[in-house]
Amino acid sequence: MQYHYLDFERTAGENMKYIVRSKDDVIVACLLFGSAAWSCRGRDAYIGWNREQRIAKLPMLANNTRFLVVPWCKSANLASHVLSLVAHRISADWEAKYGHPILVLETFVEFGRFRGTCYLAANW
Repeated sequence: MQYHYLDFERTAGENMKYIVRSKDDVIVACLLFGSAAWSCRGRDAYIGWNREQRIAKLPMLANNTRFLVVPWCKSANLASHVLSLVAHRISADWEAKYGHPILVLETFVEFGRFRGTCYLAANW
């Protein structure tokens, strides 16, 4: 992920990595999902759970910690298409790897840098 503005060193906790390739086998995108933050006031209020519910259900949330469409790839709607495809398969992949599904995906968008349009278009 040398092209991602946040860089990438290593993962911690449960995580799932995806490399997306074109039909010509060229890398076009990379994604990393990790365990959700222990506490996030906005998320917790939105879901409406109390502390005990959060403790019990938190493992069923995953956070999209990195998402990169490589700079040399120019394809309309690629980002939202990739997010949608991954959202449809990650729960089964996570369950195969960790023994439990993912029920909710979350991400944080740095609005000073991005608009989050691809997440909206992918129905996040």
